[in-house]
Amino acid sequence: MEDWLQTNRALWDERVPIHVAGEFYNVDAFLAGGSTLRPFELAELGDVDGLTLVHPQCHFGLDTLSWARRGARVTGLDFSGPAVAAARELATRAGLEAEFVQANVYDAVQALGGRRFDVVYTGIGAIIWLPDIERWAKTMAELLVPGGRFYFAEFHPITEVFGEEELVVSKSYFDPGPKMYDEPGTYADLSAKTTNNRSVEWQHGIGEVVTALADAGLRIELLREHEFTLSPRWPFLERGDDRIYRMASDVPALPLMYSIRARSTAPGVGDRGGVP
Repeated sequence: MEDWLQTNRALWDERVPIHVAGEFYNVDAFLAGGSTLRPFELAELGDVDGLTLVHPQCHFGLDTLSWARRGARVTGLDFSGPAVAAARELATRAGLEAEFVQANVYDAVQALGGRRFDVVYTGIGAIIWLPDIERWAKTMAELLVPGGRFYFAEFHPITEVFGEEELVVSKSYFDPGPKMYDEPGTYADLSAKTTNNRSVEWQHGIGEVVTALADAGLRIELLREHEFTLSPRWPFLERGDDRIYRMASDVPALPLMYSIRARSTAPGVGDRGGVP
């Protein structure tokens, strides 16, 4: 527990080249002009053309650079040195302007020189790596200009109460952790040969996340639960042509992801986003 940050960073450092080269992230499709952003994200966050956007916990920057393709002036931040290096190289190969900074997400405000942004975009498997959700929420709020938009999409925590093979409740929704794992491979390539396999993770319920954001001074504008996900959480999920996983039509649906849009309520609010 004491070395959770170093343990998790070693795991992610090793998996960066596997992810960059693998089919799961499909870097070639991105370089050919594609985007990794999901339709619901585009609809919920709205137009970002001309806005400054920061993406904490950006991994190697595919989503960050996808926002750059939509006109945002982007900055990505990640605690993994190899991830930041890969993101910078990818930006160069794609011919996109972007800044990538290596830092722990809790140090984001200092690492970015106290700058504030029109948009904070984050999530997709991000907060399970963080022990203190209140500190995270305060950091997100401090990165926003007055009236700025916060957008967050994440895997639904209810999925973690079930087993790995079937929908049988095996864990408490209210157990925050930490949970220690020692598993080879990666979600992007289950058969990948890896040596840094230890990780430390936490579970944060939706109520905990929303309350932390509200306490940090963000006004919740949208909270949606989605009946699809981005990875094969269970072997019985069905993958569509859109690379999205859903329950079979004859299985009752569960919320598999959720998303939040919020607005900074700092003094001097001026709506810079144009969200409908």
